[in-house]
Amino acid sequence: MKKISFLSALLLVMLFSCQKNGEKQALQEALPSAVNKNNDHGHLQQAKTFSGDVVIRWLNMQLDMLRVPLAAGAGSQGANRAMAYCGIAAYESVVPGMPAYQTLTGQLNDFPAMPATEPGKAYHWAASANAAIAEMNRKLFPTASAANKTQIDNLENTLQANYAAETDDATLQRSIAFGKEVAIRVFAWADADGSANVNAPYVPQPQFVGPAFWVQSLSSTNSLVTTPPNNPQATNPYAYQLRLIVPGVSNGTTLEPPPAYSTVPGSPFFEMVKDVYDKSQALTPAQTAMALYHRDAPGYPGGGHFVAILSQVLAKAGSMLDVAVLAYAKTGIASFDAVAICFVNKYNYNQVRPINYIRNVLGHQSWNALFNTPGHPEFPSAHAANSAAIATMLTDVLGNNFQFTLHSYDYLGLPARSYNSFNEMAKEMADSRVFAGIHYQASCDKGTWLGNKIGQNILSKVKFLKE
Repeated sequence: MKKISFLSALLLVMLFSCQKNGEKQALQEALPSAVNKNNDHGHLQQAKTFSGDVVIRWLNMQLDMLRVPLAAGAGSQGANRAMAYCGIAAYESVVPGMPAYQTLTGQLNDFPAMPATEPGKAYHWAASANAAIAEMNRKLFPTASAANKTQIDNLENTLQANYAAETDDATLQRSIAFGKEVAIRVFAWADADGSANVNAPYVPQPQFVGPAFWVQSLSSTNSLVTTPPNNPQATNPYAYQLRLIVPGVSNGTTLEPPPAYSTVPGSPFFEMVKDVYDKSQALTPAQTAMALYHRDAPGYPGGGHFVAILSQVLAKAGSMLDVAVLAYAKTGIASFDAVAICFVNKYNYNQVRPINYIRNVLGHQSWNALFNTPGHPEFPSAHAANSAAIATMLTDVLGNNFQFTLHSYDYLGLPARSYNSFNEMAKEMADSRVFAGIHYQASCDKGTWLGNKIGQNILSKVKFLKE
């Protein structure tokens, strides 16, 4: 009888325990919904609960401004600058709503302290990001057309009106104020990065006079002979004056020099250039299409194509706001530092472009590349370095086997291009410059190595996640 009573008691205890656990689980499941209705206390909604649409829409709007000339002195660094500083501002405007992540203050060169959120108060993180990115675009593109300036205002106001329907006015205004203050501080920091000095008139140093170099000084006339057929002016010749974003980002990035200049048939340099010429004489339609797709002019020059790429892959991934700002910041930082370091190398080597050698040494006087050669030295390839650095970051955020299709230049009538990974895209971008006839294969390979190394350095030195 006692045995039966003991078993009955045990069953009652188990039944009571299960009931309590069920009630506790139901309460926990209901808690987020109940808490999110309270707009007065606490950072109640994390950034991951908001759509990444705000970032995508601003990236798409910015593309309109990147099709036109940038502010005086911006050069091809303009798009990279905008991507870097808008990405950092977007991240800092949202990171208080990302509990596992931390500010970049104290991690980037001279980066200032960011504003603090009000303790115990709710924030609408999409509204904060909207305000921050809008303010950054106004400040980074002061010479934008009147139509573009109106477009900035309209997008900010449209998104703000949407957010007003999602939260109370106090939370909305608090979020907007926080985002704008982040942008003010980020831009003040950006404005001191030395970018105003990188495109001063360029005169090559005496050691860079002669047929081995990209630009020559003719002492008899004191004029410059540049790269035909469009004879562009030098772009970013003083990139060494730029403040890099990440401390130590250039560690271990010393490049193996290109082959020594030679006009002797069979020499490494001769064969390197002849490879470009031989490929130009046997281009397949697929190779031509690849090269023309990645020329980016017409289109989004100076790194602007990566703004379009980021927008498309975030949309493909269905990224929430936390992932979107993380990808924006990482790709922007990598692009800025990779291009800056690449251009420092370019002017340190000042290597002649293929067209000069093919015409003057190989003797093919009427030879042309598929499109005009850019206005800067050949070694290493900036396209290769930039794409590799960005591919490293996108792989880190979205994965190694992310499949996507680019529609960046549908509006120009160019067929879409599909990839199985970001590294596959980066390799194609690098190789496209050889098929176009504007780079040597070795310069593209070393540019890819440089971009990968810079990306890896950033990931090892900048800690987004809290430890």
